[in-house]
Amino acid sequence: MRYTVVWHKLAQDELAELWLAAADREAIRRATDQIDRQLAESPKDKGTRVSDQSRELTRPPLQVLFRVLADDRIVQVFSVAALE
Repeated sequence: MRYTVVWHKLAQDELAELWLAAADREAIRRATDQIDRQLAESPKDKGTRVSDQSRELTRPPLQVLFRVLADDRIVQVFSVAALE
């Protein structure tokens, strides 16, 4: 079963800022696509647990924080940052 991946407004704004500032915008696009695809399939098995309700997934050059709402089959991406 697939999950719907939803990027919260804050995460969308962070991603837009990263994309505008990026020297390699294509790398940002590829990482975002990979994140969307991977979180749509078995998101509870992806990334690393950081709290009871959130996980972290890294796909260079990005790192996202997300939560899985299993009953609703939704993944909420609530933060995105560039890897240093």
